[in-house]
Amino acid sequence: MSEWTWEWKGYDPAGERLRESLCTLGNGYFATRGAVPECRAGLVHCPGTYVAGCYNRLESTVAGRQVVNEDLVNLPNWLFLRFRVRRVGGPWGAWFTPDTHPVLDHRHTLDLRRATLTRTFRHRGDGVGVLGVEQTRLVHMGDPHLAALRTVFTADGWSGEIEIESGVDGDVINGNVHRYRALERRQLTGVRTGFKEPSTVWLSCRTSSSGIQVAMAARTVVTGPSPVMGEFHPTRRRAVQRLVVPLAPGRPVAVEKTVALHTSRDTAISDPLGAAIDRVSTAAGFSLLLDSHAAAWERLWRRAELQVPGRAGRVLRFHLFHLLQTLSPHTADLDVGVPARGLHGEAYRGHVFWDELFVLPYLNLHFPEVSRALLDYRYRRLPRACRVTAEAGRAGAMYPWQSGSDGREESQEWHLNPHSGRWLPDRSRLQHHVGSAIAYNVWQYCEATGDTEYLHTKGAEMLLQIARFWAGLAAYDPGTGRYRIRRVVGPDEYHDAYPDAALPGLDDNAYTNVTAAWVLVRALDLLRRLPAWRRDELRDRVRLDAGEPPKWDEISRRLLVPFHQGVISQFEGYGDLAELDWDAYRARYDSIRRLDRILEAEGDTVNRYQASKQADVLMLGHLFSTAELGQLFARLGYDVDDEVWRRTVDHYLRRTSHGSTLSGLVHGLVLARARRAEAWQYVQEALEADVADIQGGTTGEGIHLGAMAGTLDLVQRGLTGLETREDALRFDPVPLPALSEYGFSLRYRGHWGVSVRRRSGQLEIRVPDSEESPLRVVLADRAVTVAPGETCTLVVPTS
Repeated sequence: MSEWTWEWKGYDPAGERLRESLCTLGNGYFATRGAVPECRAGLVHCPGTYVAGCYNRLESTVAGRQVVNEDLVNLPNWLFLRFRVRRVGGPWGAWFTPDTHPVLDHRHTLDLRRATLTRTFRHRGDGVGVLGVEQTRLVHMGDPHLAALRTVFTADGWSGEIEIESGVDGDVINGNVHRYRALERRQLTGVRTGFKEPSTVWLSCRTSSSGIQVAMAARTVVTGPSPVMGEFHPTRRRAVQRLVVPLAPGRPVAVEKTVALHTSRDTAISDPLGAAIDRVSTAAGFSLLLDSHAAAWERLWRRAELQVPGRAGRVLRFHLFHLLQTLSPHTADLDVGVPARGLHGEAYRGHVFWDELFVLPYLNLHFPEVSRALLDYRYRRLPRACRVTAEAGRAGAMYPWQSGSDGREESQEWHLNPHSGRWLPDRSRLQHHVGSAIAYNVWQYCEATGDTEYLHTKGAEMLLQIARFWAGLAAYDPGTGRYRIRRVVGPDEYHDAYPDAALPGLDDNAYTNVTAAWVLVRALDLLRRLPAWRRDELRDRVRLDAGEPPKWDEISRRLLVPFHQGVISQFEGYGDLAELDWDAYRARYDSIRRLDRILEAEGDTVNRYQASKQADVLMLGHLFSTAELGQLFARLGYDVDDEVWRRTVDHYLRRTSHGSTLSGLVHGLVLARARRAEAWQYVQEALEADVADIQGGTTGEGIHLGAMAGTLDLVQRGLTGLETREDALRFDPVPLPALSEYGFSLRYRGHWGVSVRRRSGQLEIRVPDSEESPLRVVLADRAVTVAPGETCTLVVPTS
C-alpha cells in the first residue's frame, strides 16, 4: 500500500462494520458508509447514508419508562445494486452476496488522494464460469448533492446474461448500534417511489417528527456494445430498475449509477424531489464526475498539506481525510455542529458534544470559514442556552452537553451497561464545561484569523453569556473564603457523584473551575478591548449590569482549586477515595478501558475509587501552554510550578484507564512537554485508536472525529508549541525523537500557504509571496519578521 491508499483483503463478516466505517465516503454535506452494494442491513452490514444536521425525534419505552431520543437519521440506501447470472439458455442463479457465495481475490482499496473506494473480486456463479467484478464509488466533493457507483462485469471464458437490479431502498432503520435495538428506530415515513424515462428511478420520504423531506433520484445506464433489456419495478419502499445484459468472454460491461440527494433543508431549490431529478438528469457521466471530484480533492489537499514520514504520517493523512469528509468547505453553508462520530455511523446518535475543542484548532489554520460556521451553530442556539439557564433561576448561557437540531439538551437520561444488561441513570448532562469549550473556540478562532468583526459581535455575545453563567453558578463559601462550583461532572465522566450520595454531581472539579476562571478573564479582556460605542451597544443587547464585570474579576481570582498530597485534585474529596487494585483488574479482564461498566457489573461503582476514564486535570495541559497555565493558577492564588505539575501528571497517569479515544491524545501532548520518554506510547495509541479499533467494536459505529482531528493538532500545535496570539505565530518546539521531522502548511490571517518544516534541529518558516504585511514569528528567545516571498530558518534546541 502506498502512503495514499489503504487496502482490505478478503471478506471477513466479523470485520465488515469496522471496514464500512473506515471506508466511508463523504463531502461535508452527506456521507455513505463503505458497505457492499448488494447486501441489505442486518447483523453484518450497515449501508448507512447520513446528511449533516438531518435529525429526527422518537419516543421509546426503556426499563418501563418513556424516553425521547433525537437521532441523526439513516436515509434511504442509494448504493443498492445486485446481480445474478446464467449461461445462454440456462436458469438464473441466485442473487449474489458474499455471505452466500464464495468470492475470490476480494479486495477493497481506499484511495485518499482521489477519495474513491474500489472493490474487486471474482465470483464463480451457479452453473457458469468465473465473473470478474470491479466497483468504484465516490461521493462528489465538487457537487455535494451527487454520488456515483460504477460496476464493471467481465465474463471469464463463458457467454450468458447478467441480470442487474439497481435502485434506492427506503426500507431502512437506524440499526448501526446494536445496544440501541430496544429503542424505536424507524425514522422515515411517507415513502413514495416512481421513475422517469429513460433510466431514472426516484424515492421521496420525510422524517417522522421533524418533517424533513428527503428525495433521491438514481440514474442507471449500461455502457458498452451489448444491447440491454430494462424495466422499472417501483414498490412501496423501493424504487428499482431491472436490466438484463448479454455477456461475452473478455468484453467488459460497465453499469454506471449516478445519484442525486436533496432535503428540504437545502437552499436554492423549489422542492427536494424536483431538485434531485433535475440534478441527476443533467449530471455528467462517471468519468467526468470522477475527474471533477478528484480536482476538488486536489484543491483540498493543497490547503491541508501534511508531511510526516513513516507509519505516523500515513495514519495522520487517513485522519485528515475523514475530517475533511465530515467538515469540508461545503459545511460552511450548513447549520451544523461537530458530530462526535463524524457522518460515519449512529453512535452517540450523531450528537454534538465538546469535540469541536479538538477540531477547531486545526480548522482555524486551514479552513477558517468552516470554523466560523461551526461557531455560528452555537450562536444560533445561544437564545435556547440562555432560556434554559433562566428556567433554572440563573443568568447566562448553559449550553447542553449533547446538542442536536435545536440546541435543547439531548443527553440521554438512561444508558445501557452491556456488561450487566442494566439501564442506569445518565448524569453526563452535568458536564457544564462544554460552555468553556465553546468560549475557548471563539477566542482561538478570532486569535488565529484576526476576525475582530466576529469577536466583537457574535463571539462577544457567546463569551459574555458563558462568563455570566459561570459567575452565577459560583457560590461564595465563607469557610474557605473562596467561590465554589458544586454538583458538576468533569471530563473524566467516570465520577458523577460522591460515594453513597443522594444527589449526583461533584464539587470544585479542577478543570471546570480553572477553565471557568479563564472564561471570566477573557470576557473582561474583551470588554476592555471593545470600542466604547460597541461596548455600550453590547451591554445594552445582553443587559449587562455595571456591577457584573467587577464581580467576574473577583470570582476569577478566588475560585477554589482543590489539592491533595501536593498534586491538583480532580475534584474536592478526590484524595479521600480508595485506591483501586489496578493489577488485579488487568489480570482478570482483557481490557479495563471501560472500568465503570466492569465495576457496575460486579455490584461496585467507580465513584469509590481514584480511577479516571480519561484526562481530566491533565486537560488543562492540553489547552494551555505551561506559561499561561502558571499565570491562571497565580491569578487564583496558587503556586503551581513545574514540580507540582510533574507530580500531578505522574499521579493521574497511574490512575487512568483510557476509556476514551481522546485520552491517549491528551496524554501524548501533555507528556511531550512533561515526560517525553513516555509520550510516544500515547501518541501511538491516539494514532491507532480507530484504525485498530482499540476499543473493541466502537469504530464500526462511527469514527472518533475529535481524536482524529486531535492527532493533526498534536503535530500542528503540540510538537511545534504553536500559539496564535498578539498578532504573531509563536513557536516553542518539543523534541520528540519518533516525530523529529514533519512539515505542514497553514493559513494565517491573509497569508495562504505558510509552510512550516521541522528537521535536523531547525524550524523553517516560508511565507508565500503576496501583498500582505510581513509575518511576525516569535520563539522563546527571539522574534523575527518574515516578509512575503521569504524563508526563515531558525535553529531550535534538540533537548
